[in-house]
Amino acid sequence: MNRSLLISFVKQDLVDRYAGSLLGSLWAFILPLVNILIFTVIFSKVMGARLEGLGAEFSQYNYSIYLVSGVLAWNAFSATISRVTSCLHDRAGMISKVNIKLQYLPVYVLISESIVYVISMSFFVLFLLFIGYPITVEWLWLPLVFLLQQLLAYTIGFTCAWLSVFIRDIKEIVPVVLQLWFWCTPIVYVIGMLPPSLQVYFEINPFYAFVNLYRQIIVTHSIEGFGGVLLWGGLSFFVLCFSLWLFSRLERDVRDFI
Repeated sequence: MNRSLLISFVKQDLVDRYAGSLLGSLWAFILPLVNILIFTVIFSKVMGARLEGLGAEFSQYNYSIYLVSGVLAWNAFSATISRVTSCLHDRAGMISKVNIKLQYLPVYVLISESIVYVISMSFFVLFLLFIGYPITVEWLWLPLVFLLQQLLAYTIGFTCAWLSVFIRDIKEIVPVVLQLWFWCTPIVYVIGMLPPSLQVYFEINPFYAFVNLYRQIIVTHSIEGFGGVLLWGGLSFFVLCFSLWLFSRLERDVRDFI
C-alpha cells in the first residue's frame, strides 16, 4: 500500500466515525474531553472513596489518574484489536475491486486509533498540568510503551482478521474475549484488593504488564516492569512475522473466501 493511499484511508476513517453529525470531526476532540472530565471529576469522588474504604489510599485525584492512565491505553488496545479483526470483512467490497496488499490494509486502523489516543492523552496531560501534577522525565518512555502495546494489538488483530475469513465465529468471539480481558485486568480496581493466590495469575496477562508500566511511569514516576513489556513486544514481533508469512501463503484463498 502506498503512503498516499494509507493517509487517505486514515483520514476517511476519522471522518466516517462521525459522518452525518453536525459537528463532524470535532467529536474526535469532544468525546475524549468529556471522558476525561467524567473520569477525573466523578470517579475521583465516587470510586476513590470506596477504594479508600477497602484499604487503598487515594487522594482527591489520585484514583482518577490511576484510572485514566489505564483506561485510555485499554481503549486504544481493544479498539485496535476489534477493528483490525473485522477490517477484511468491512472492506470486502473494495478488496474485490482494487488490487491492494491485504497484509498492509489494517495499518490504517492502527494509525487512526493511535491518533485518537494521542488526542485523549493530550487532554489528560492538560488536566494534570491544571492540577499541578508533576510531568517527569519518565514520561519520555510512554511513546515506546504505546508502540509495543499497539504492536501486540495489531498482531492479535491481524491474526484474527485472516483467520476469521475461514472461521467466521472468530469475528464474534473477539468482542466477548475483550470484555472478559478488561475485567481480568486491574484497570478500574487495584490488584492489591485481590487475594495473593489470584495475583500471581496476572503475570500471564500481557496487558497487565502494559497497564502496570503506564502507572509506574505516570503515578510512581519509575520504569520498573519495562522488561516485561519488552518481552511481550518481542514475542509479538515474532508472532506477527510468522502470521504475515502464513498469510502470504494463503492470501489467494483469503481473497476467494471474503
